[in-house]
Amino acid sequence: MDNKKLGIIIVVIGIILISIVTGMKIKEDIMINKIIEQQGSCYLEDGTCLHDDRDFTLYIAGWIFSAIVIALGIFLIFFERSQKEIVSALSKQKEMKIEEEKFEILLKGLNEDEKKILKAVKEQDGITQQTLRLRTDLHKSKLSILLDNLEKKGLIARETKGKTKEVHLKMHF
Repeated sequence: MDNKKLGIIIVVIGIILISIVTGMKIKEDIMINKIIEQQGSCYLEDGTCLHDDRDFTLYIAGWIFSAIVIALGIFLIFFERSQKEIVSALSKQKEMKIEEEKFEILLKGLNEDEKKILKAVKEQDGITQQTLRLRTDLHKSKLSILLDNLEKKGLIARETKGKTKEVHLKMHF
């Protein structure tokens, strides 16, 4: 049973408990009023007042217990939403970590310049070759050769945009 259904059931039980406790108090009030009507006074023969003799602790405890039960039910109803959000966030975080680990493993098979290039492309997918050259501090011809090699390995794709070329990762990390 999911938390929302359980929460609704618990709220209903709490409402029933409040109704029972309130009903008991109303019943006692009605009995006291009948006695007052019959005798004309709230004082009994032994001199005790029916109003002073009442013990409200049972009613107060019943109402407090009912309120706690209802609060628990409401918590369970809304906890399911936050629980799903937490699970979703944890799942996304785990996926990101796995992707990052895959990327780190991929980098181990590359030389230092290729690593620089892939890291820069990952940071800014669609980076122009000119910007990539500035970020990696590689000569234009060396960068072009390295990009050709990475393209042959299936790691990147170059796309012509006007007079420039954009570099994209083929694999999403």
